[in-house]
Order: sequence, then structure tokens, then C-alpha cells
Amino acid sequence: MQASKPIAEIKPVSATAEKIRPYGLCAGEFIVPDDFDSPLPEEILNSFDGK
Repeated sequence: MQASKPIAEIKPVSATAEKIRPYGLCAGEFIVPDDFDSPLPEEILNSFDGK
């Protein structure tokens, strides 16, 4: 238990961030399947409900 002990610090992002990550940094590293945003099968949806 971590009662009374901070575990994170929330602060604004600095305007002088170290380095901006370039767009497409992982291009060619993986392929997003055509059905990526298709509805999940019933079996998986039911498992979220504990069925």
C-alpha cells in the first residue's frame, strides 16, 4: 500500500520538449489488417460481460 506517498507528478508539458517524434517513425514495422475496426466476435464481446 502506498498511502500518503506520492506515486506520480502531474505538471504541464514543457515548451522546450527534448525532441519532437517524427511522423511515421514505425513505418513498415507492422501492418494494420483491413478488418482492424470491424466489430468484435460475439465470443469476445461476451467475455467482457463475464458470460
